[in-house]
Amino acid sequence: MHFTNRLEAGRRLGERLEYLRGQDVVVLGLPRGGVPVAAEVAEALDAPLDVCLVRKLGVPYQPELGMGAIGEDGVRVINQEVLRGTGVSTEDLARVEERERRVLEQRAARYRGAAPPVSVAGRTAVVVDDGVATGSTARAACRIARARDAARIVLAVPVAPRDFARRLGGDADELVCLDTPWHFAAVGQFYADFAQVGDEEVTACLRRAASRHRHTAGAGSTDREVTVTAGGARLGGRLTVPEDATGVVAFAHGSGSSRHSPRNRFVAEGLHRAGLGTLLFDLLTDAEEADRGNVFDIALLAGRLLDATRWLREEPGTEGLAIGFFGASTGAAAALWAAADPDAHPAAVVSRGGRPDLAGPRLAAVTAPTLLVVGGADPQVLALNRDAQARLRCENRLEVVPGATHLFEEPGTLERVTELARDWFTDHMAPAHV
Repeated sequence: MHFTNRLEAGRRLGERLEYLRGQDVVVLGLPRGGVPVAAEVAEALDAPLDVCLVRKLGVPYQPELGMGAIGEDGVRVINQEVLRGTGVSTEDLARVEERERRVLEQRAARYRGAAPPVSVAGRTAVVVDDGVATGSTARAACRIARARDAARIVLAVPVAPRDFARRLGGDADELVCLDTPWHFAAVGQFYADFAQVGDEEVTACLRRAASRHRHTAGAGSTDREVTVTAGGARLGGRLTVPEDATGVVAFAHGSGSSRHSPRNRFVAEGLHRAGLGTLLFDLLTDAEEADRGNVFDIALLAGRLLDATRWLREEPGTEGLAIGFFGASTGAAAALWAAADPDAHPAAVVSRGGRPDLAGPRLAAVTAPTLLVVGGADPQVLALNRDAQARLRCENRLEVVPGATHLFEEPGTLERVTELARDWFTDHMAPAHV
């Protein structure tokens, strides 16, 4: 069994755990790689999400091999088998533990701030990681949940070795694993995309989950999966509209991306906090994405965005709201192409690391105020954006985020994009006139 990425693994794991839906459940993700998986499980179970902060104690000369783990509340798990096999001294172990304890404290402050952990007392704690190797971090997480008086602990992972149960040593009340292959070397071998997860993605997952629960509690709010029919295709989407929203922003994703894009979700969360709704939807079906040419078919993508705009104008809860477009990569060209259509009437457009130049001659017909955001360390795209800006006749601005590359993965850069988009949309979201 192989997983495309952590999001797919999380969705499949959520399906396996469906029997827990409706119970008093808290989902605990192990940072950093386990949190995107846990976020999908929490959404499937309609449960709150929190992190369970643990740190692997890696062998000094082979840090990917865990000789133990530490966690919040002073939890400590040591793998004596690994210690004996590697000959790590007590002094070396103490030095590694001291260093990881500092990282643990920094992560707690970054992910939660001053907020306390979500209470698991008397509840079922579902501990989730992207996989289990030695089992040390999973055991530490289960012990943290036990120390916090969880009534029941379920450890759930997409993949683990065949002796998974033996490695956990009874620290969980129930073990759930989608696959336990015979030939297991490392968790990453079972993922097509096992890229490192950054702190920004972790915080985005936590904010999105917290926002989902706030919206669920609000009588006038919406947060649900939707299907948008566009050009005969049925496209999956997520519509989130806070109570008393002043407008809604439709996201046009870039090449190879979808409504599950962690970067666009991060930006969407910032817009929700500002009272703006969002529609994150797939511009292409899975079959269409297989043809790379569709990703650069700007007319096709723009047509899908226009159909989604019409859908928003007729949908209960968004009817009458001002609509904005947020585009990333090739999605930025689609957003501007669509904005030039006489039927579109978007209140504002924002491009993140986009290719507005691909909208070509349509740029001069755009009337919506347009913000172009580009990374300062992305010189080729910056030049293309400057050329595109010169062809715009509407109110426009080019913002350069210092030190940011094309994907805005550097610390603080995606937060800056979110601030710029939020301010642009809130400044220009007047009631729609259609």
